[in-house]
Amino acid sequence: MVAEKEESTKKSLVFTYGTLKRGFSNHTLMQDLIRTGDATFVSTCRTAENYPLVCGPYRVPFLLNMAGSGQPVTGELYAVSASGLARLDELEGTTRGHYERLSITVELDNADGGSCGGEGVTSAAEAYYAHESYAAEMWKRNGMKGLNVYSEKEAKGYVKRKDRPHNLTFLDHIQLFLHSQD
Repeated sequence: MVAEKEESTKKSLVFTYGTLKRGFSNHTLMQDLIRTGDATFVSTCRTAENYPLVCGPYRVPFLLNMAGSGQPVTGELYAVSASGLARLDELEGTTRGHYERLSITVELDNADGGSCGGEGVTSAAEAYYAHESYAAEMWKRNGMKGLNVYSEKEAKGYVKRKDRPHNLTFLDHIQLFLHSQD
């Protein structure tokens, strides 16, 4: 019984770098998870290694699992319960090949009052990366240039899922973006 209780209260650290961050369109999900006790804000942070952060179709942000390319990416760290992770996995389409939730090392900030002990402290976390089936093409399509932060400037043209054409899957939209010339 004690092991079950510990498992149900155990939280995973999740690095958010795009629309799940405070002030962005999908943060409402994170707020809901916080309200239900399924997530807690930990700290602002940045990746300990360089990673490419790019925009794809509809200005959707994608972190590419290509450590060493790109630059350190700034984001937010949350402690998330197992049921909260299930909801994030659903949003990120992990079972549909949109994103993959994999490990990452982040460096925590202390300037925002996070309870992490000080700047330069690193932590293992998980992040939602672009699925490996299209990540390399996404990097090439973006001219092998990445962002260090997904900001309001990048999010300006973001189109919410409900406002996108529904006759194609998200993977179809990604393929069209990858093979378009503009």
